[in-house]
Amino acid sequence: MTIYPMIRSITRAVPALTLAAVLGACTTQTGPASSRDLSLADNERLAEEGVAAYLREHYTKSEHRVPMRDGATLFTSVYSPKDTSERYPILLLRTPYTVAPYGADEFPSRFRPNIEFAEAGYHFVFQDVRGKFMSEGDFVNMRPHNPDKQSDQDVDESTDTYDTIQWLMENVDNHNSRVGQWGISYPGFYTSAGMPDAHPALKASSPQAPIADWYFDDFYHNGAFFLPHFFNFFYTFGREREGLTTEWPERIDHGTPDGYHFFLELGSLKNVNEKYYKNEIPFWNEVIQHPTRDEYWQARDILPHLQRVPPAVMTVGGWFDAEDLYGPLATYRAVEQQNPDVENLLVMGPWSHGGWLRGSGERLGDAQFSPGVSNYFQNHVMLPFFEHHLRGGPEHHLPEALVYETGANQWRHFSSWPPAAAEESILYLRDGWTLSLDSPADPGRANDEYLSDPNRPVPYTTDITTGMTRPYMTDDQRFNARRTDVLSYTTPVLDRDVTMAGPLVAELWVSTTMDDADFVVKLVDIFPPDAEDHDELDDGMRTGNYHMLVRSEAIRGRYRNSFENPEPFTRDTPTLVRLPLQDVMHTFKKGHKIQIQIQSTWFPIMDRNPQKWVENIFFAEDDDFTAATHRVFRSSEYPSRIVFGSLGTGAALIGQSGESGSDSE
Repeated sequence: MTIYPMIRSITRAVPALTLAAVLGACTTQTGPASSRDLSLADNERLAEEGVAAYLREHYTKSEHRVPMRDGATLFTSVYSPKDTSERYPILLLRTPYTVAPYGADEFPSRFRPNIEFAEAGYHFVFQDVRGKFMSEGDFVNMRPHNPDKQSDQDVDESTDTYDTIQWLMENVDNHNSRVGQWGISYPGFYTSAGMPDAHPALKASSPQAPIADWYFDDFYHNGAFFLPHFFNFFYTFGREREGLTTEWPERIDHGTPDGYHFFLELGSLKNVNEKYYKNEIPFWNEVIQHPTRDEYWQARDILPHLQRVPPAVMTVGGWFDAEDLYGPLATYRAVEQQNPDVENLLVMGPWSHGGWLRGSGERLGDAQFSPGVSNYFQNHVMLPFFEHHLRGGPEHHLPEALVYETGANQWRHFSSWPPAAAEESILYLRDGWTLSLDSPADPGRANDEYLSDPNRPVPYTTDITTGMTRPYMTDDQRFNARRTDVLSYTTPVLDRDVTMAGPLVAELWVSTTMDDADFVVKLVDIFPPDAEDHDELDDGMRTGNYHMLVRSEAIRGRYRNSFENPEPFTRDTPTLVRLPLQDVMHTFKKGHKIQIQIQSTWFPIMDRNPQKWVENIFFAEDDDFTAATHRVFRSSEYPSRIVFGSLGTGAALIGQSGESGSDSE
């Protein structure tokens, strides 16, 4: 049995958003140099000299109220090339984050996706989605898809997208009858939602960091609630508007930059309304009534509806996306499984949320990657994809899976994802705080234990702001490895490169002295003590013994068997907890070590579990939070282990990367 189907059978393990989000063997590929490799520099130059002036010179802007089938009108801005010597394709972005600037004479100072698209020539269409800013109607978070529409009053994001494209076909002059749609984060969800039963003119879609199912990414991670991300975002985004508006609601004033202090002082989540939300955030009041993945959340899962998808699809994500890592991987899989004849591409790079269009991508926190990695995506991946499908440009020659291999810092091409050549490998937790390919021989209940105290939770990073810091996904984990409430297991120094590729799952045998527990598992790359520092190091960080976080994930233990039907632990009884850690594509270089860290608090990024059984943690009392001793077993009877896909000779814990040649799949 391969690891991938096995993980799918474990659980249907999804995404998030920020206001800034709007803005076989394989071949190594860095991309040929060209005049288009300067897009970021061009954007910076134009930001100084005036992107707005450039657009005003070359584009005409118009604003419209586009009618939907039920009578609601959606505010839509259209930027069309002044040059009419050819017919241009249409590039559509639907967003809940405002299409500002408003006004036919107002042009943006930053351009989306990038200035290269403007130079190529498109009709750029930006639309406020139903119920947001200047669009009519009621806004519904992750509006459920309705596959059984009976009348024009049965609307969803699929029908709104269809009606918008139909209007564009009839009202925008000088188009070539081809439309592409794209969007990052929440706009990525709207891109996905526009794909089923799409308008015939929609030829190419690129959901980027798309929300797919909020119960597994963004705000929940396998039932564990990601606190500051939700709390801060919905304080602003979740407020009901009073009529059409061009303005954002005010943001929260935390009164301190110390997020650990702020959220610990908040206490139980039952205090959120009393202290801050004041019952003015309707979505919060809905969420706290649905802690399980019941019909409320299931209806907001777009993945089962990604059927009958006619356009070509290119899903984009970042390996270090603190908000939407699950979304792109799950979206690619859903399209692949339900639309076998559609061109379906996956691009995964070394980026944070939206980093492929918002920076060079060369560094995230303490981790360093290839020069020009974002430029390469913009100019040799995204633009050629749309040029080919919307303008009849040259074949883009992209592989089905263009995946960046961190650690080795190179692009790799695969004919499928996960790679067909990846072989299942297993690392076992062993005595002496070690990891081994050999299963434990110890009989009985050999284990390691730690005291987890929700009133003194483990911090998720060393620099805790009131928000969720994006670089935490690559943070140095040395501070964690030295705590008594974190278990750390490490391999010997590797004598060869080890490449992990594809899904990663932790299978832990655990017990607790209380009724509930969360488990956080981290995959860490330990650099040699004498590792060479990064070039142009300017922040005092030294690479020697850097404990680079490669992957991390959490699960609320009550959902270990079902996300719909939670159940308490039987105290002091060995219990199996399976935790998918999402996919990975990383090479642990020769001379490095692989480490697994296990803990039960991760504050304040993850809310605190009282560990005493309560029916709904959102309504726990402050005195319900109780310390408990958790044990992780490592015996032959209860073997805790990490299962992963290995490229190369995985049986010997060897996975040589960087081999050149064609895709062997």
